[in-house]
Amino acid sequence: MSSIVTVPQQRLSPAEQDLRTDLAAAFRLADRFGWSELGWNHITARCPDNPDHFLINPLGVGWDEMTASLLVKVDTEGNTVEVRDGDGLVPKAGFVIHSGLFEARPDVNAVVHTHTNDGVAVAALEGGLQPICMEALYFYSNLGYHAFEGTSMDPDERTRLARSLGSAQAMILRNHGLLTAGASVGEAFVLMYWLQRACEIQMKVLASNAPWAPVPRAVCEHYAGQQHEPRDITEDFRPGVHEWPALRRLLDRDDISYRN
Repeated sequence: MSSIVTVPQQRLSPAEQDLRTDLAAAFRLADRFGWSELGWNHITARCPDNPDHFLINPLGVGWDEMTASLLVKVDTEGNTVEVRDGDGLVPKAGFVIHSGLFEARPDVNAVVHTHTNDGVAVAALEGGLQPICMEALYFYSNLGYHAFEGTSMDPDERTRLARSLGSAQAMILRNHGLLTAGASVGEAFVLMYWLQRACEIQMKVLASNAPWAPVPRAVCEHYAGQQHEPRDITEDFRPGVHEWPALRRLLDRDDISYRN
């Protein structure tokens, strides 16, 4: 990472303020769902006014206490562009993992990375995620795998991470955790919800020690077509379309401090 090069704070555009609020909400909701790990791991989003900048959570801030103003703006070279509140220390591993994906995928505007128990467990299985339930089918032919290289401190790993993700929306980092990438914060978040749920279901099935039946390939392919080409709004179950507004309302009913 480069040295810190901050610029004086400027008034936020409405688009960036909305993005910051969405991203802070994602942290609070992820903590509610049990995805946080003592403040480690990262959720990021590309800035709407400059595609070479993205927002990331700073070191030392718990996901349960994240606010819009605590998010740090960095560029893809590792420079800290703006700190609005707090110390603004950028985690190097978070920068390495997320910046490489933003550089390689212009269609990706948000990335979620977690280390949940069931996510890491599936990441340690030789066969990875299996077509064992409907939730897993979101990732049929839509999932990459990345070999574990240790903590992601080497900037060269950015290229390998992007290659491992390819054109998919999700990735299992072997022996490490889960990652989802979406066109919006809502899409990336809901993708992670389904990926996490698929891992939980898979580990429960495997723990039963009973024979299990995979979803047939033809059905997997049919499901993928249903997801990507809904015939009307009542058939549209693309991640984030309906769920994210409801999740934001859930958070707003209990605590709006994330908006600060």
